[in-house]
Amino acid sequence: MHPSPFLLFLFCVSLPVIEASAADTPRPAKPNVVLLLADDLGWQDVKCYDIDAPSPYETPNIDALAKKGVMFWQGYSAAPTCAPSRCAIMSGNHPARAQKTHVVGGAPPAPNSKKGSRVMEPWYSGRMPAGEMTLALVLQQNGYVTGHSGKWHMAIDHNSFPQPMNQGFSWTRRDRGVTVGMSPNRLTGFATDAPDDPYRLDKNGHPFDQTSQDALTFMRENQDKPFFLYLANWLVHAPIHSRDRALLEKYCKKLGVAFPTDPDHWEVEGQNNPYYCAMVELLDYYTGQVISHLENTEDPRWPGHKLIENTYFIFTSDNGGMEGHPGEIITDNYPLDRGKISAREGGTRVPLIITGPGIKAGVQSDVMVNGLDFYPTILALADIPVPEGKHLDGCNIAPLLHGDATDPSLVKQADGSVRDTMIWHFPHGGDAMESTIRIGDYKLIRRYDHIANPLVKSEYELFRLYQTKDGIQKREDIEEAYNLADSMPEKTKEMAAKLTAALTEMQASYPYRNPDCQFDLPHKTEVCTVLSHQKQGDKVEFKFEEHGSKVVQADLIYTLNGGQKYEEWFRHPATLAGDGQVIAELPEGTTHYYLNLVDEHQFLRSYPEVSAKEKSFAGSALSVQSAGASAVAQKSVPPAKKPAMGDRNIPFNRWDTNKDDILTLEEYLKGQTGPNLEQRYKNFDKNGDGKVTREEYVVLSAK
Repeated sequence: MHPSPFLLFLFCVSLPVIEASAADTPRPAKPNVVLLLADDLGWQDVKCYDIDAPSPYETPNIDALAKKGVMFWQGYSAAPTCAPSRCAIMSGNHPARAQKTHVVGGAPPAPNSKKGSRVMEPWYSGRMPAGEMTLALVLQQNGYVTGHSGKWHMAIDHNSFPQPMNQGFSWTRRDRGVTVGMSPNRLTGFATDAPDDPYRLDKNGHPFDQTSQDALTFMRENQDKPFFLYLANWLVHAPIHSRDRALLEKYCKKLGVAFPTDPDHWEVEGQNNPYYCAMVELLDYYTGQVISHLENTEDPRWPGHKLIENTYFIFTSDNGGMEGHPGEIITDNYPLDRGKISAREGGTRVPLIITGPGIKAGVQSDVMVNGLDFYPTILALADIPVPEGKHLDGCNIAPLLHGDATDPSLVKQADGSVRDTMIWHFPHGGDAMESTIRIGDYKLIRRYDHIANPLVKSEYELFRLYQTKDGIQKREDIEEAYNLADSMPEKTKEMAAKLTAALTEMQASYPYRNPDCQFDLPHKTEVCTVLSHQKQGDKVEFKFEEHGSKVVQADLIYTLNGGQKYEEWFRHPATLAGDGQVIAELPEGTTHYYLNLVDEHQFLRSYPEVSAKEKSFAGSALSVQSAGASAVAQKSVPPAKKPAMGDRNIPFNRWDTNKDDILTLEEYLKGQTGPNLEQRYKNFDKNGDGKVTREEYVVLSAK
């Protein structure tokens, strides 16, 4: 039986209608979000940001991305080092408010040198709180599959608690990819075509990178659902090397330098390090792979469209570029001053490019934005309300992205006022110890180590970065070269007051003065002394005597795992009860503790005295097992282990120049001279993976 002509007609004309309806399917309500965070990538390390002196770095994929969305010339990280800026992005909390202002943390305050340090870092947290309502957790609770690939470092150690799965990620991989140290040095171990090479060269001649491949795997496995990908690339962090020999040779030729023969040093000034050049281009190549996947993969949730059409892509860096370390010049952030580990422009200004649905292409913006803005902005783009009671220190810049991205009046705070101010708090580092505030065109720097310091002329420095007139902004002094503090005392005073008010509202912690230093600090001889200590159950009492300066603050510094791996210390207020008495309650599970007393001149007296800046502080602390502990406490708290690290850490700390708790052969050889060094290193490297962990070193050196 043949179908009637009328039925055939209906069948034929219906086909285009079906195809058209598929093409006209509404955009899925929940867009995908990819946040690609580079590690230590400087503002001037991306070609499209190149100003002043020509840059040798080639970043075609990132440059092309900038033409597809908004490229921010005044994008900032929340901190000048990685861990606090990462925690700020994921928690939405300013580092000063979160007490997470530097890497590692979670240790009792102590001077780097008992006699040589005028000031010491305050206590600061080792991590995000376990119960933090992170960006990933909010997205997860609202129908997103959340994935992380690469670096984490939001705890006191890469492997310590909490990990991504504890903070809202349902999928996580943390392979170091091509950044794993080369063995025995960076002139050996280049990637090859060998089938068993874990970094086998691909069809384009570049090494395989597990970090990027993990990110692609996550997207392939979850592209039929709304996804949030946090791709925390290890590039371009130290160790500075390239497994891509061809790229290394390319940049040697481009820079006009001979192929390296000394694997330990590179001290040519400027952007003239061929290893680093190759690393930057590899970062760009792997970024291109992620973008290409989004551009060429059909969106299962939106037939007839590619994933990129419903994906917001944020590319940025965790902090400014690391310009160098002993024996090596890595890059140059000029015209910005300094780099990583400084709150000056070179340490906090970073590349920032955002693309996605409804965002105009090819826009260059001078509006100030910050990594703290990602949390509220991503929620707004996904049409997810901020959780009730959740405090956010950033601004929702979705109206800016979807409107005129050059209009700063579109960035508004919770009270509806236009944001014109940003603050950084970095009470750390020998050359830093500073807080900064930027208000409009001006930036003020407050130095905390200025008393009896011949290298610091005054407490404040004031710079005018730009000149804005009739809405037009012109570059003035982004180099922070001309200090206006003396010539503009009223401006300096006004901005200093606003900085103090903001830090006070966030309950920021400040550096302490060291009463034991050799320098003639005012009021140093007036610091109190602790006379006695008594413990009854969970209650501890201290007696102290003032010698001229009033004690204004008392803190209990305590740990729940003294002497154990990943030992972590917390701070809890103690009570100044009058008549030189301090009373504190030991939190449940405390194993060891110290008392910190701070006087009106910011001098710190620690009791007992902290022995040194070590991995374990339990050896010099007060123990719950000491005299006066109740029988119940002795039964419920296991005896603290004898400190396993002690002085054996001192050589490891000195050799571990990039402070990643991994000792490479390159670092080990830099640290000393003598016979059979490579064999001695291999003895430490018990598992033969080409790197020595702190635990491997300590265990062997203890024998």
